[in-house]
Amino acid sequence: MSRTPLRLRVEPITCHAHGICRELLPELIRLDEWGYPVLDDHPVPAALLAPARVAVRSCPSLALRLDRMA
Repeated sequence: MSRTPLRLRVEPITCHAHGICRELLPELIRLDEWGYPVLDDHPVPAALLAPARVAVRSCPSLALRLDRMA
């Protein structure tokens, strides 16, 4: 059984640009000029799933999440 890949998503209205996600996961998250996260629409590599989950749990505004790719 194959697993559906996961990708990071951010809810832009909920995000308050704290930047914690970038500190925890610089391999996948960069910040724009206002400090908001910019994410690529690529699957999270298996080696980065654990740190990605930490970043999601650490978001103070609960704006970051992991979603299954279709």
